[in-house]
Amino acid sequence: MPLTVEIVTVERKVLEESGIDEVIAPGIDGQLAVLPQHAAFMTMLAPGELILKKGAEEHVFVVTGGFFEVLKDKVVVLADAAERADEIDVTRAEEARERARLAIERRESTEDLALAAAALQRAMIRLRIADNRRRRTGQVRR
Repeated sequence: MPLTVEIVTVERKVLEESGIDEVIAPGIDGQLAVLPQHAAFMTMLAPGELILKKGAEEHVFVVTGGFFEVLKDKVVVLADAAERADEIDVTRAEEARERARLAIERRESTEDLALAAAALQRAMIRLRIADNRRRRTGQVRR
């Protein structure tokens, strides 16, 4: 029996879909692969690429951390933030990367530095995943 996957953030339910054959997620200790009938567990997510495989299709998401729970035939992703890879606005991500880089250079406070470093990491992950998707699909960068 295939998996049902639910991806939820504080703002919204990003996805709920049945019929998923495999979930590949960025766990804090490395990449995780979950198939139907997997043993139940819960772990933290690292920022990175979440891949859902359904037949020959791959649905790719960017997650910026959170929690990953596996039940018998269900995976719940409680993400800090999540978006589909094909919805990434590359221009906006590049602008966010530049703003974060400038904030790091200013180093106004330890808190500002930590926030800027986290923003930079999010922007870099979004750009890397958008670039990976572009290469896989042969798309021209927007």
